[in-house]
Amino acid sequence: MEQIIESISLLDWVLIGALLALFCYQLYYYVRYMAGVQRRVRHQTKKRFRWRESSVSNSISDTSDETIEDSSNVAQSTNVLEAKEVVKPGVSVVVCARNEEENLQHYLQALLSQRYPEFEVIVVNDASLDNTQVVLDQMTQRFRNLRLTFVPADAWVRSSKKLALTLAAKAAKYDYLLLTDADCVPESPYWISEMMKGFVSPEIDIVLGYGAYFEEPRWVNRLVQYDTIFNAMQWLGMAMSRHPYMGVGRNLAYRKSAFLNKGFSGLLGEKAGDDDLLVNRIANRHNTEVVLTPDSYTWSIPKQSFADWRRQKYRHLSVSPVYRTATKLRLLCEPLTRGLWYALIVTIVVLAAMGILTHPLVWALAAILFVMRLVLQMSLISRAAHILGAQGFGMSVLLYDVYLPLSNLGMLIKHRLHRKQELKW
Repeated sequence: MEQIIESISLLDWVLIGALLALFCYQLYYYVRYMAGVQRRVRHQTKKRFRWRESSVSNSISDTSDETIEDSSNVAQSTNVLEAKEVVKPGVSVVVCARNEEENLQHYLQALLSQRYPEFEVIVVNDASLDNTQVVLDQMTQRFRNLRLTFVPADAWVRSSKKLALTLAAKAAKYDYLLLTDADCVPESPYWISEMMKGFVSPEIDIVLGYGAYFEEPRWVNRLVQYDTIFNAMQWLGMAMSRHPYMGVGRNLAYRKSAFLNKGFSGLLGEKAGDDDLLVNRIANRHNTEVVLTPDSYTWSIPKQSFADWRRQKYRHLSVSPVYRTATKLRLLCEPLTRGLWYALIVTIVVLAAMGILTHPLVWALAAILFVMRLVLQMSLISRAAHILGAQGFGMSVLLYDVYLPLSNLGMLIKHRLHRKQELKW
C-alpha cells in the first residue's frame, strides 16, 4: 500500500482530489434537490387519472351542448358531495389570453367544468387581434362562472401579461388565485381541488404545481421534455428543501393578499418573469407548498420548432439576473461544478493519452465515478419523467447534460450583451 501511495505523483493527487470533490457535490445536489420529486410523490400517492389531448377533445365534444342550467346542476350536485367534506374556499382561476381563439375553444371548457364547489374563471383578453373576444362572449352565455376583463390595446407597458395578471387579481372575488395559460388543460376535473390542498395552513401563501407538455414525435419535443423535467426537478426540489425560488404560470396558486401586497411593482421593466419573479420575490421557507399529485398536473402545447423553443428559453433566462442573490448563487453551483466535472474528465483522458498520467488509479477512478454519476442521473431523471407523465431518456441524458448548460450560458451572455447595447443607446 505504501508503495502504491508513493508512486502517485502530486499531479495525480490533485486530479484525484478534484474528482472526488466535484463528484461529492454533484451527488449531494442530486440526492438533496433533484430526488425531491420522488420523495414528495410517495407522500401524495393517488390513483392516476390521465386526461391527455385525445380525452380532452372527447370530453369537450361530449359536453359541447351543455347549457347554463346543466352547469348549475353539476355545481349543485358537487356542492352536496363537498358539504360532507371540509368546506373549501372559493377560487379564482386566472387565464391571460392574447390571440388564443383556437386554444380557448379547445381547452377553456375543461377549466369551467371543474368539480369544485365554488370557483370562477377570469379570462383577461390581452389586446387580442383575432376572434378571442367573440369566443369568450359566446362562452359567457353558457357559463355563469366565466368572467372577462381586458388589457387595452394601447397600454404602454413592457410586459402586458403582468398588467393582465394585476387586473385579474384586482377583479377576483375570491381570496385564492389559481393561474394557468390559455393553451393549458388540467389533468382531471379535480385539478382545482388538488391544488387547493396545498393551502394546508394559514401561513401558506404560494402553492407550486407542475405544468407538463404534450408529447409529440419530434426530436425537439424530446429536448423540451428533458429541459422541462430537469428544471422542474430542480425548482420543485429546492422548494421542498425550503429554498423556493420560482414557479410556472401554467400551474401556480397564491393568496390574493400576498400578490396585492407586492405584486409586480419594480418588475414591470422586465419583459418576462410574470410567474417566476413573483414567486422569487414573495416565497420563503415557511409560506410555500408543493403539490405533485397526478390530478394536479396541467398539460400544454409545446413549441413546435427549435427556434421557437430557443426564443422561449431566452425569454425565461433573461430574468434570472433579477433573482435574489442567494438564489443565483445556489443555481450557479450545479452547472459550474458540472462544467468543471466534464472539463476534468476530458483533461484526464487527454493527459492519459499523452502519457503524462502514468498511474492507472487516476483514470480508473475517473471512469468509475463517471459511470456512477451517469447511472444516478439516468435513474433519477427517468423515474421523475415517469412520475411526471413522460417517457424515460436513457443514454440521451448524457447528451442533454452537456448541451443544455452550454446553451444556457450562450443565451445568458447574449442577454448581457443585449442589455449593454440597450443601456448604450
